[in-house]
Amino acid sequence: MINYLYQEQNWQSQLSQLITDPLELLETLQISPDNLLSGALLATEQFKLRVPRAFVEKMQKGNVLDPLLLQVLPHHLELEEHAGFVTDPLGEEAANQLPGVLHKYKSRFLLTLTGACAVHCRYCFRRHFPYQENLPKNEDWLNIKAYLESQPQINEVILSGGDPLTLSNRKLALWIERLESLKQIKILRIHSRVPIVIPNRIDEELVSLLKNSRLRVILVVHSNHAAELDDFTCTQLLHLAQQNILVLNQAVLLKGVNDSAQVLVDLSHRLFEAQVMPYYLHVLDKVKGAHHFDLQTDKIDQIYTDVLASLPGYLVPKLVREVAGEQNKTPLFGALTF
Repeated sequence: MINYLYQEQNWQSQLSQLITDPLELLETLQISPDNLLSGALLATEQFKLRVPRAFVEKMQKGNVLDPLLLQVLPHHLELEEHAGFVTDPLGEEAANQLPGVLHKYKSRFLLTLTGACAVHCRYCFRRHFPYQENLPKNEDWLNIKAYLESQPQINEVILSGGDPLTLSNRKLALWIERLESLKQIKILRIHSRVPIVIPNRIDEELVSLLKNSRLRVILVVHSNHAAELDDFTCTQLLHLAQQNILVLNQAVLLKGVNDSAQVLVDLSHRLFEAQVMPYYLHVLDKVKGAHHFDLQTDKIDQIYTDVLASLPGYLVPKLVREVAGEQNKTPLFGALTF
């Protein structure tokens, strides 16, 4: 049975009523806490549990292996040490030019406006990122503006975080207005998981803000499994596309969650129904605490080969890995050698 409560509740209320207790999450899903709770409590001491109730509604009750649950439930395996899995897998500390500023690629510039997220994905590559030291204040804008103007090759700004859509529309409007004042900036990209986990975030005020900007706006959402895309979520995403806002999706290939070609094929088809284009399929970033989501190279190769054989080219996301210090994401094709 579909629960319509969260379709009627505003997004701010949903954001303020997240589940943060592993026991409450398990009880809500009618899953016995035996053999799960102690490890979850230990893991959440290092990286807090945060998940919207609207997203939990999409999970299958009683299923401890539900692919949506596995993405958010803290696990004792996060506490293990593994060679090569580090706190800063993408070398972002070196790219952190100013508070809130990450400049890794020649023409693109990333602003981390907030450290807050609506959901804590356990595989997040920024789970150890020092947000409090990097959040830009209003007085930092002049330094950010000067930096942008000193780099005339930058024509695109990416709002990231945290999650920029946890910010109010008023604060988003302020930053968009600042970026619009710079003639060199042509494109605004917003990376957000919020439309997937709290679809009501796509309200009319936000849609108006994005569609009326002089910048070409691209929203990149993050969905890993078709079960995340119920009819209401798809309707909200479709509304953006109907307002000429390009919506793309990036996913992460995760053991136990979407590590089969059929799951990824289903995801691409479901996205397309909402006029969202598959964009990237990321190989897991080797962040400390996420080793249990990692897949062997030959397994990834077989999955992607099967995806290529099953989908038309326009529905195949680009399989990529981000390598610290490289000037672009690294495409991975055929017999993978990473």
